[in-house]
Amino acid sequence: MTRELLLHPGRHGLGMTPDAMQADSTTTATCGYCATGCGLRLHVREGEAIGLTPETDYPVNLGMACPKGWEALEVLNSENRATHPLLREPDGRMQQVTWDTALTTFTKRFKEIQAKYGNESVAFLSTGQIVCEEMAFLGALAKFGMGILHGDGNTRQCMATAVTAYKQSLGFDSPPYTYEDFEQSDCLVFIGANPCIGHPIMWERVLRNQKSPEIIVVDPRRTETAMASSQHLQLRPKSDLALLYAITNHLIAANLIDYDFVNANTEGFEELAAHVSEFTPEVVSDRCGISVLDIRRAAESIGRANAASLWWTMGVNQSYEGTRVAQAIINIALITGNFGRPGTGANSITGQCNAMGSRLWSNTTNLLGHYRFESDQDRDRVANNLGIDVDRIPNQGSWAYDEIVEGIRQGKIKGLWVIATNPAHSWIHRGDFRELLDQLEFLVVQDMYDQTETAKHADLVLPAAGWGEKVGTFINSERRYGLVKKVRKAPGEALADFQIFRAIAAYWGVGDLFSEWTEPEAVFRILQRLSEHRPNDITGIDGYAQLDACGGIQWPYTKAEAEEQSPPRQQRRLFSDGIFFHESGKAKLIVDQVFPMPEPPDENYPFLLLTGRGTVSQWHTQTRTENSKVLRKLYPQQPYVEIHPRDAQSIGVVNGDVVNVRSRRGSINVTSMVTPTVQRGQVFIPMHYRIVNELTLAHFDPHSHQPSYKDCAVQINRETS
Repeated sequence: MTRELLLHPGRHGLGMTPDAMQADSTTTATCGYCATGCGLRLHVREGEAIGLTPETDYPVNLGMACPKGWEALEVLNSENRATHPLLREPDGRMQQVTWDTALTTFTKRFKEIQAKYGNESVAFLSTGQIVCEEMAFLGALAKFGMGILHGDGNTRQCMATAVTAYKQSLGFDSPPYTYEDFEQSDCLVFIGANPCIGHPIMWERVLRNQKSPEIIVVDPRRTETAMASSQHLQLRPKSDLALLYAITNHLIAANLIDYDFVNANTEGFEELAAHVSEFTPEVVSDRCGISVLDIRRAAESIGRANAASLWWTMGVNQSYEGTRVAQAIINIALITGNFGRPGTGANSITGQCNAMGSRLWSNTTNLLGHYRFESDQDRDRVANNLGIDVDRIPNQGSWAYDEIVEGIRQGKIKGLWVIATNPAHSWIHRGDFRELLDQLEFLVVQDMYDQTETAKHADLVLPAAGWGEKVGTFINSERRYGLVKKVRKAPGEALADFQIFRAIAAYWGVGDLFSEWTEPEAVFRILQRLSEHRPNDITGIDGYAQLDACGGIQWPYTKAEAEEQSPPRQQRRLFSDGIFFHESGKAKLIVDQVFPMPEPPDENYPFLLLTGRGTVSQWHTQTRTENSKVLRKLYPQQPYVEIHPRDAQSIGVVNGDVVNVRSRRGSINVTSMVTPTVQRGQVFIPMHYRIVNELTLAHFDPHSHQPSYKDCAVQINRETS
């Protein structure tokens, strides 16, 4: 055992390693957790990755990695992996079957449902976890091959608000920034974002900023990021739209507007000014719980900065008025001229590793490549590119996620195909959704694990390969296409999602329709064709080899750009020319009225429940992170609720007590964590634990259809043994 610990030169820049970790070679691949898109150096021996370290030359993470990235290979070894197709028997047991039986059953059952109820009776729920090429294949297969009309992705739960806000304001779903902007800003504003926990490598980039920047955090909790800020606006929940309008009001009153930029590059300033005129700091102060002085100070910091950047994530997106809040952020960046320059921008931080890929290529509510189903011209272009009959392309978009769920309730959706997502945990008002799953006539779950909450309801489970076991591309938050590589063999009979889709196409009888879709890189070339002359044009990328050599490439990168700059610049921003994607070339300044919270606390339910990320070692529904022994040691195993000390005292609770948290929809028992990080009258439970969505209220942003997870009324009582 002592000899096993003996270190030798590791070669390949790996320092000293024991014999068991000696690698033949290394290769770099994009991480498969969050949308930061770090580069991981995989240590390969005899064709299989045996370890990893952060890639020092990768332009995203510059040699850094969070705990999840360090454990990316470990979760592939889990005993909980789905290794064979499973089919539910009449007695309810899941029985291992062959792929032939699984695919025959898949085809037979879904075709029977469509024949009986119509094509619209089958839907799919996709993900932000599979590669772009698989996203596109799934969407094309489902809609152009299988005749399915309705399909959406779990990115509806995280990024739909940002997408809608960008499209309405800027003309296209177009995050404008590059990570270098974290280091170039004089003033960084984080609204509803906690990158210390949610995106730690992005926060590391903030720490590299040499400008001693002003850091403003707008958040009802005193998060880790708020603790590191120079200004924390600890507002009352869901008062963010009024607060941002008050900041806008002061910017105008203090003449901190870049009128040259506004006049040349925006539309609607007069309407904006008129709308925010009533949102003075004096009026808004009581509503937000922020002093007039602090509101003005924040506005002055933004308005007087040479380069201000505003960043948001789920605290904004997961809100019943999130789209308008995001647009209020965009408005502030526009009217102060903070667009297109280093250190500027209205910048949405993406959640999942390939949520951006889902936004562009999933073929759900937008036609493949962010075209419009309703446009004859767009359908013709896509059909010509794919070499298919245009009549195969629907002339209407899909129902959004929440509408598909309601379709199940109303008996309009009878069959459901769920790919690489776990909605029985993550969907809002979870108990209701789990009951709806059991109303389906046929539920197929395609996942790398067969014991997820959703898989337990399935009639058929298709075992899928995970990250590191297949090839393709992810698109990160800064629009960078990064390469995913196969460095492990999937366990048992599990297949890459790409190969499962090819097999389904063949069994469905539409294999000829996808004759060009032979491998992921062949599909990447199709995506390049579809992107030509679009805002997201990637025709200049010279295949996977160039992506690998460059450490990823940001879109757009056109053929013309490739002729001028090859390799491409690593840091590429949008809108440096001041031209936006609306027909006028101008951005739109959009405002709206402020709406009250749908379910505020009252006498019976006196606390407001907030949800969000817990620790840096947890991820979403913990489908993967709970399969790492190391990561499990880094976060509390039991769900907990943060309670303000004075509230805890008033209900007779001390730190560590088990308490019952009850909403109008459900009741859960959790451990109390007494802490002043939450304000009085508010409590916080991390979203990662299975039980939290027993409580949440199913309400949605009317523009983006994104669920509002972060506001519902609850009561808390101490459990007695």
